[in-house]
Amino acid sequence: MHKTEAVVSYAPDSEIVSKIKAGEKDLFEVLIRRHNGALYKVGRSFGLLHDDVQDLMQEAHIAAYLNLGKFESRAAYKTWLIRIMLNKCYHLTMEKSHKSKSDFSEVSHTGEVNFTEKNTSSDGHREVLNRELGRVLEECIEQLAPEYRTVFVLRELEGLNVNETASVMSITEANVKVRLNRAKSMLRKKLESWYPKAAVYEFNLIYCDQVVERVFQRI
Repeated sequence: MHKTEAVVSYAPDSEIVSKIKAGEKDLFEVLIRRHNGALYKVGRSFGLLHDDVQDLMQEAHIAAYLNLGKFESRAAYKTWLIRIMLNKCYHLTMEKSHKSKSDFSEVSHTGEVNFTEKNTSSDGHREVLNRELGRVLEECIEQLAPEYRTVFVLRELEGLNVNETASVMSITEANVKVRLNRAKSMLRKKLESWYPKAAVYEFNLIYCDQVVERVFQRI
């Protein structure tokens, strides 16, 4: 990151957006790096695999950049960006669902159906992974139904308030509260009350660099 970018990296999103609109395109890297973690957690909350999530993050950043002129500063950039990511996650999930049904229909005619376990316990790593707090937490959260999982991630891991969460998910504030309480109740049975935010769905720096590079290749 250049010196100018390093200085402005502490500026609020609204200020950085204004500079980008004024022609300082390189500063978009600041926004990418600042919100990559949030987008990654959102993608994983849909049950999507790492590679798919990384691709969607790239697409979300590009969509945000291309539509930056439509962004109204009275809204939080992070909330706006998360809404874009949620829409992309939703569409990919629907596509995968339709494809899965189609694949099943094709193989059912032959009477041969091969089941692939999403998570196998025979790979010799399960015991090691279960000793790592971050992995245990991820696995527990992934067991939640998507509607509870996404609310939990947005509210508890990303710190969006009730109004922001309701806005990006297009549900009522009452529904946000109900879903969050339900998610906590289900998680508490496994975790009690000791989940740390930093350990869950960590998006490592190496992947952050990849997203930045790919986005700038296309904008």
